[in-house]
Amino acid sequence: MSFSTTTKNEITLLKNTKSESIAVLSAFVRNNAYIKDDNIIITTENIKVASMIKSYIKFLYNINVNINKINNLNLYKNKLNEIRIKDKVTFILEDLGYQDNEGIYLDKVPEYIVGANEEIRAYLRGVFLSSGSINDPKSSYHMELTISKMEEAIFIQKLLNIFELNAKILSRDKGYMIYIKEAEKISDYLKLLHANNAVMYYENIRIYHEEKNKTNRLNNCEQANTDKIVGAGAKQLDQIELIEENIPFDLLDDKIKEAITYRKKYPETSLKELSEIISLETGKPITKSGLNHRFRKIKELSDRFNK
Repeated sequence: MSFSTTTKNEITLLKNTKSESIAVLSAFVRNNAYIKDDNIIITTENIKVASMIKSYIKFLYNINVNINKINNLNLYKNKLNEIRIKDKVTFILEDLGYQDNEGIYLDKVPEYIVGANEEIRAYLRGVFLSSGSINDPKSSYHMELTISKMEEAIFIQKLLNIFELNAKILSRDKGYMIYIKEAEKISDYLKLLHANNAVMYYENIRIYHEEKNKTNRLNNCEQANTDKIVGAGAKQLDQIELIEENIPFDLLDDKIKEAITYRKKYPETSLKELSEIISLETGKPITKSGLNHRFRKIKELSDRFNK
């Protein structure tokens, strides 16, 4: 079962007030239903969503409707669940803000349907149930709503952005896509829908990815530092080799000899680590800065012969 389906199934279990139920059903009808032969026809692949719609129709309008299986025009998808509302059609369409009292379609849902935050949340739940999808966070961060009418798409985007979700719109061949790609915003969107189990799952995966990326960045940083240390040590060994080829070791300054001896003994250690080793083994403290000064002297010596 996909993450979208699991989330939708969770939403269908929510208890709604009458005004919230109207908002959910309004969004679903405006973005999913069509009118034919004075019937309101609603279709969905999800049987639990269909059952929820059926219960809302009974609750709000005291009408019993059936859920029928019909073939999907897309042969590669499951059959659709169809609900036909045959009674009180005009009243229902007006009550849900689909049309006015003259039967004219309303480009924008009436304000009373989305008059408060909870009604707005309910309307957005209805939109998601009718035309939304969210990728499983294990694969990618992406939420989208497929909307056929431009005015409705702009309206839904505005509702989403009341909650600072940074929703954007793209024009498609057959309508418009409202989308969110930021992981944190998608998590906020799920909270907005009251899909609490989905939020917990999403947050766990998101946090895991963030920690994994953080660990990878730290590992990369450590590897870069290691490469830098190893590179510096290798360069110092080349300088030492050039000095040894041209100057007898016994003629070198004692401090330079000590630095050379320990660098050859510990070729891949950092200056800080090497200074600590020398201090411990010789009993004569030397700082990283002091050791670095010796290696500058070694470089100056090697430069005389590096022609």
